Amino acid sequence: MTIRPENGPAVPRFATLKMRPLNGAPAPEPQPKPEAGTTRYSWYIDGMDCPACARKVENALRQVTGIVSAQVAFASEKLTVDAQRDVRQAVSDAVTRIGFTLRDIDAAPAQPRTAWREQLPLLALAAMMAISWLLTQSGATQAGQVAFIVTTLVGLWPIARQALRLMRSGNPFAIETLMSVAAIGALFIGATAEAAMVLLLFMIGERLESWAATRARRGVSALVALKPETATRLREGKRETVALAALRPGDVIEVAAGGRLPADGRLRSAFASFDESALTGESVPVERTRGESVAAGATSVDRLVELDVVSEPGHSTIDRILQLIEEADARRAPIERFIDRFSRVYTPLIMGVALLVAILPPLLFGLPWLEWIYKGLTLLLIGCPCALVISTPAAITSGLAAAARRGALIKGGAALEQLSRVRQVAFDKTGTLTQGKPQVTVIHAADGDENALLALAASVEQGATHPLAQAILREALARDLPLSQATDQRTLAGSGIEATVAGRRVLLSAPDKLTQALSPAWQTRIAEAEASGQTVVAVIRDEQLMGTLALRDTLREDARQAIAALQRLDVKCVMLTGDNPRAAQAIAGELALDYRAGLLPADKVAAVNALNHDAPLAMVGDGINDAPAMKAASIGVAMGCGTDVALETADAALTHNRLTGLAEMMSLARATHANIRQNIAIALGLKGIFLVTTLAGMTGLWLAVLADTGATVLVTANALRLLRRGKPAHPPQKTNHPVPERWIGPASKPPRRRR
Repeated sequence: MTIRPENGPAVPRFATLKMRPLNGAPAPEPQPKPEAGTTRYSWYIDGMDCPACARKVENALRQVTGIVSAQVAFASEKLTVDAQRDVRQAVSDAVTRIGFTLRDIDAAPAQPRTAWREQLPLLALAAMMAISWLLTQSGATQAGQVAFIVTTLVGLWPIARQALRLMRSGNPFAIETLMSVAAIGALFIGATAEAAMVLLLFMIGERLESWAATRARRGVSALVALKPETATRLREGKRETVALAALRPGDVIEVAAGGRLPADGRLRSAFASFDESALTGESVPVERTRGESVAAGATSVDRLVELDVVSEPGHSTIDRILQLIEEADARRAPIERFIDRFSRVYTPLIMGVALLVAILPPLLFGLPWLEWIYKGLTLLLIGCPCALVISTPAAITSGLAAAARRGALIKGGAALEQLSRVRQVAFDKTGTLTQGKPQVTVIHAADGDENALLALAASVEQGATHPLAQAILREALARDLPLSQATDQRTLAGSGIEATVAGRRVLLSAPDKLTQALSPAWQTRIAEAEASGQTVVAVIRDEQLMGTLALRDTLREDARQAIAALQRLDVKCVMLTGDNPRAAQAIAGELALDYRAGLLPADKVAAVNALNHDAPLAMVGDGINDAPAMKAASIGVAMGCGTDVALETADAALTHNRLTGLAEMMSLARATHANIRQNIAIALGLKGIFLVTTLAGMTGLWLAVLADTGATVLVTANALRLLRRGKPAHPPQKTNHPVPERWIGPASKPPRRRR
């Protein structure tokens, strides 16, 4: 385990030591820096229907001179550009040319159009299609043909215009291009009704894609909506309404009952209840007391509260989660990257094959031109890659959204895919499998004066923030013991801490790190304590043993349930800890899992590498010392109560701090991976079937479009099934950390704080 000396690097210390943010307040997470010599610009983009739209924007911006990099996060609709000059107008022009709209970061979202106005073009085309069909059926064949041509041209105009825009912006093989070629070709060979049907079915497919994208992005939009636009700040007893950007750490803000916190804050009121369901996925209130931290976006349930702001503008809990979601879009799954590359080759290849089908049989074998041109156009539509392209991102977006609903933040498709392959899980002990709040259980003083020994140890530990030190200090304060001034405090790597108290050198150390030999009686006493799962701290003054303190950490109440759930998934579990072997054995015995004990951070990395060699391994931890091991594992998972270093290093985080969420997250990852395989099978399977039937003359243009639209709808609907997994299946487990707990009772009764 590690301890961070003041203004110094982290160094190993006692086995059960953990670093935590001061006062539990989330520290600001550093924003990714733009490349050297560039300026970063950001906007929101309105009008994107699917992940392919994000790629179109990126391709268009690559043509703009001066842009070094451009990235679109589809989930949050955010565009980030690094450029060597001011490219704001050029970016606006490029995005507008391909049919999307830029919005400033601080601008309010555009008001959505009413449902009937949104669907007006589709309804108009469907009405024209129906009129054309009625004219044909009534005997006015010539008028019906003209009506179908007009219907086709009306529907083709916006699609062909978009295709031309995309061609000029570096997207020559977009779906709009395929549809335009097919519709125009159908008109030339006289298949007017089918040309109109092609466009109608395409517009229906576009609306369905837009609906699916909106559903998948709803969780991210809800997070953005959690931030109020203004805050009420108190200064010199006066209230003033200010923008969120004006808030700074140390400001005092006021939040009315039912209001949301504009920034992370520390409660000044005696106590209050907060609804944190939007951040934790569990719709249950939790009671906070003075001095405890509350995340931005939480709702004050029952009273007016005052808080001290602890987060900088743009660095609140909500901002950090949104940033991680944006970064997740860049971490695309390997299978998603493969499908994307494949589609770039697949589309021009299909266009070439369709051209050969249209011209080779008539040229080589004298077959009818119109028949084979028709088959070529049909093949062109069958080859449309929409369903294939959306098959993977639709499933991944739904999987990430479902995980977020359960309080699990997974940093992108690559992490989700890797999580589905995990067959081993390594746990840190303190703060992960245990509650991370040890208590002093037994004091053995050489002279029989327990209070004097405890006061001496607490004097050395003053100012320390790790759990062992806090436990010793809490016990001394509980007994109302006077503490002496300690000087020259310093940590001893892998051993303990020492200081000078009343002119005498005092050392607190793990017994196995002592240089002097202990008597058999002390060795027996220490061995008995460690065998019962306790951690022993020896107190040495001037090379003389003054006594020992035994501390014990207790298991999380959901630890057994979490291990059992993982074992049902056929996942092997192991505990990696720096604690002594006897204490580790006691905890591992209660959970019936394998363990490695006495590990320093470097030893944990070596153990993870060895285990990872046998099968993909996930490392679960919450401390600074866990970060290297989490990085070395196939995937790192951080507990929500952990340090910022652990959260930044991890590929996934359990924001609700519920250990049983790990099995749920892995089960969801496996379901997502299976969903992707199903979607690819649906997309390619339908294409294969209609390819054969088209060449055999059994299906035509409108069925080809229906097949592609149907495949798109099927894979989208299949992906959206994952969202049902986002609903919590059971009440949250009780923990010592201030997270929401299930509360059942009359509305007038305040929630009880469980201990």
